[in-house]
Amino acid sequence: MTAIVWGTDALESVPTGFLTTDWQPAAAGATFDVFDPSTERPIAAVADCGPADALAALDAAAGAASTWASSTLRERADVLHRLVDGLLANNERLAQLITLEVGKTIREARGEVVYAADYVRWYAEEAVRPHGRSTASPDGRNHIVTVAEPVGPCLLITPWNVPLAMAARKVAPAVAAGCTAVLKPAELTPLTSLVFGELLREAGAPPGVLCVVTTSKPADVSGPLLADPRLRKVSFTGSTAVGRILLEQSGRRVLRTSMELGGNAPFVVFDDADLEVAVREAMIAKMRLGGQSCVAANRFLVADGIADAFVDAFAARMAAVVVGNPADEDTDLGPLVDHRAVEKANRLIDDAVAKGAVVVVRAPIPDGPGHYVAPTVLDQVPADADILREEVFGPVAAIRRFSTEAEAVAAGNDTEHGLAAFVITRDTERARRVSSGLQTGMVGINRGLVSDVAAPFGGVKQSGLGREGGPEGLHEYLQFKYLSSPGFQL
Repeated sequence: MTAIVWGTDALESVPTGFLTTDWQPAAAGATFDVFDPSTERPIAAVADCGPADALAALDAAAGAASTWASSTLRERADVLHRLVDGLLANNERLAQLITLEVGKTIREARGEVVYAADYVRWYAEEAVRPHGRSTASPDGRNHIVTVAEPVGPCLLITPWNVPLAMAARKVAPAVAAGCTAVLKPAELTPLTSLVFGELLREAGAPPGVLCVVTTSKPADVSGPLLADPRLRKVSFTGSTAVGRILLEQSGRRVLRTSMELGGNAPFVVFDDADLEVAVREAMIAKMRLGGQSCVAANRFLVADGIADAFVDAFAARMAAVVVGNPADEDTDLGPLVDHRAVEKANRLIDDAVAKGAVVVVRAPIPDGPGHYVAPTVLDQVPADADILREEVFGPVAAIRRFSTEAEAVAAGNDTEHGLAAFVITRDTERARRVSSGLQTGMVGINRGLVSDVAAPFGGVKQSGLGREGGPEGLHEYLQFKYLSSPGFQL
């Protein structure tokens, strides 16, 4: 099955059905359109799955579960290594798909393909490392053995902003652990995940190991799956509001859960910071993915002694951002994903200004079409501005000033979220103190990018549960069985 396309070579051969043991249309024959956010035009139509389709996918995943769980570690690793080769061989095709459906610049999209391949490679290598242990009990009378076993069939729900890398970050450890999975990509960006599923099939994953279900009605699909006793885990990346609903539904059946939810990252600049480093890393922390990232810097907390210089330099960099067609090589910032994202970003800007914030920069944007928001710097943002409480998910920087270290830490923690934070200082002891005081799962020190395939990614408070990436990411898909015997008989 091939996509309905409008003159774009990158969309040729993209599956439009949903994947169980093979590609097939939705039972009701329904489809929904996928749109290019830079033109607001439809680019493809894919299967609009319902509850029956979701359960058919779980049938396939559950049917393959015991066989895949009994596969050797080397067999799983080999499949993932071949998937790495497939991803890299299709780098340009995948990058163009990401640009088309997300609006991400082509340069960043190419980087996402490599990032996704790095996750798959990491878990191909992690798959063959030992994860159990064997030891004597403290009194020497018993032998303790722990055995790692796959959790079982999983539901993996991915967001629209990093469609390929987030699929890789969930699917790769599940496959490495011996789990089968149903992948439900975001309805705004299903195309990349459909190709990812096909590449995993081509890499030798047996039928049913990964099923891909696309839908415009996510609650109709997730509800029956979460209620089915064959499902044993759900992993979700998305908003805190949706995460709470999924946790409540998962609690009824005591499912294993991994939740990577919303963020409201503080970017803290102390007066001893290297100004060049501070501005460079602020641009990375704010403008990576056009600000459409859960770890994007949302609140800039800047010490009084460096604030004026930082604001001037940062504003100059934001004003120089090239906004335009994301497919152009020289574009720095493409559109946001849809009109709702634009409306939210502009609402937060207008609210802050109405309450007293100073607009330092609001750069020009294309006349249209496309879902564009101006790169914006707001200084002296008041404490009651909505932008300090809500995730802006766009190219808008809100700056507040502080006098003391304690004030900065308190302001950084003044949110229900706790995913990531950034600290810019040349004082090592201060970096340690502040990092310890900030209530977040990750802290970038003198850097605006914290993601790393070998590191545990996740948050505290309302930003979620569990970790993705690193050895910890594999453990999310394993359960440990304890064997006890007298002496050393095992």
